[in-house]
Amino acid sequence: MTAPFQQRWLILAHAFNMDGRAASQTITDKLPHLRRAGIEVVVLSGVSGTHDTVVEHHQLWPAGPAGLRFELRHVLRRRFGSGVLYRALMVLASLLLLPGILVEKLLRPVESSWSWWLSAYLKGRALARRQPFDLIYSTGGAFAAHLAGRALKRATGMPWLAEVHDPLVMPGTEPATPQQKMQAEVERLICTDADIAIWFTEQALASARRRHPQLGERGKMMLPGIDPPFQVLPPYQPGAKFIIGHFGSLSATRHLGPIVDALELLQARRPDLVAMTELHVYGGPLDPVSSDKIASSSVRACVRHFGRVEADPQTGLSGREQILRRMRAVDVLLLLHGEEPICAEYIPSKLYEYLWMQRPILAVVHKNPQMVGMLRGQGHPAIRTGEDHNAAGAAILELANALEEMFDRWRVDGLPDNHRLSPYTTQAAVGQLLGWAGTLTRN
Repeated sequence: MTAPFQQRWLILAHAFNMDGRAASQTITDKLPHLRRAGIEVVVLSGVSGTHDTVVEHHQLWPAGPAGLRFELRHVLRRRFGSGVLYRALMVLASLLLLPGILVEKLLRPVESSWSWWLSAYLKGRALARRQPFDLIYSTGGAFAAHLAGRALKRATGMPWLAEVHDPLVMPGTEPATPQQKMQAEVERLICTDADIAIWFTEQALASARRRHPQLGERGKMMLPGIDPPFQVLPPYQPGAKFIIGHFGSLSATRHLGPIVDALELLQARRPDLVAMTELHVYGGPLDPVSSDKIASSSVRACVRHFGRVEADPQTGLSGREQILRRMRAVDVLLLLHGEEPICAEYIPSKLYEYLWMQRPILAVVHKNPQMVGMLRGQGHPAIRTGEDHNAAGAAILELANALEEMFDRWRVDGLPDNHRLSPYTTQAAVGQLLGWAGTLTRN
């Protein structure tokens, strides 16, 4: 039962109630816990997600034409599909918005959602005049939420808590492009003006604090986690094939190259393993690196690409719910971290879902000791890359050896569940959040 509301928070989240989006579930999953703690939440978001019927939720269009076109694409596709009518409407809208888009990109050549901050600021000011808030909570995702949070703090004097999902500055680089410089400026504003500023890894917080010493103890680290996705886990049943499942987006810096290389290595010494193995890939299109690698590989017959799973109107299951069930069905969950500097300060949200599946996880982790420690602490192998002592060839060999060991165990006993409960929960994250917020809102 929800306690009588004791506080009122304004949540700024451009991505909200968007099926399958990590930036969305990071905040939407917190709301039941906040409400049970006596927090009345009012949410300002973009228009691409579904409208929430439980909390007060205002969906706002961005102020700029580039953002309008971007959001309109999602709204029209959701309503009309991607057929002829959708394409005709988008052509018309693009023509009407083109002059404004050209001017906007000339003056502010950054991500199209940047102008949403003005819409959120104006709506937040209007809501605060009617009934004040105890806390402004910006979360993203899109940096526009943090710009709106800062503007509202300066205008109203309300405390501001900023939650940064991914590092705003690429480690080891100097911002050069307009987008990079804008993100660096947003980080500076957060470190200077936010009453509490949260990052999702120890190294991301350390780097922000090093760049901006004024942050001091107002900077915090929180692992967002997820709550148990099932009340009762769907049963796992081993099949005739050894199924490795990869779930999540791929890119030129996070691709299937390592696992394909490992399978090619095993083909020479364990053809029986490769003959009985399938790699199932979910989550959008293959990146060019993966596509080229698979096309020229001797193990390409092992790879099955299922793409993005959308909501099923027949069963009523969202794409996320379907994916969670498929995670339970595979023999091994493959987690590919990536190969770029940001990996040192970034933990994929998919890790938290994987840990609740109670299935074996095989991870390739790039320069992130915190993530390695989390995986190994739960009994899962983590192959480290990007470090001097572990060259690329050695990492592929280590990955192949781990895969071979898992395959041999699967052939004997089917790799049963490990029955471990993940310690990384949304409930625990909200507990930390409430503790920090309490120091700001306490009378």
